[in-house]
Amino acid sequence: MEENPADTIAAMPFEMALKELETIVAKLEQGSVDLEQSIRIYERGEALKKHCEKLLSQAEKKIEKIRLSADGSTEGADALELE
Repeated sequence: MEENPADTIAAMPFEMALKELETIVAKLEQGSVDLEQSIRIYERGEALKKHCEKLLSQAEKKIEKIRLSADGSTEGADALELE
């Protein structure tokens, strides 16, 4: 049974998804792939972009929860625990 490409992307860490997205952009910019393949990899690139945006948004929310107290120690660091 084949794995759903969307599930594969959803499980990717940010760095891996970004690297694949950069590879797709380079292929499309070179124009070295045929139209059908261009459409297919463009769609995957769009899914990768959305995944990266989601991960960045989650990271931003966690970072916003961290505040420094008057003595310079962090407050709200529990937001960094892995879910």
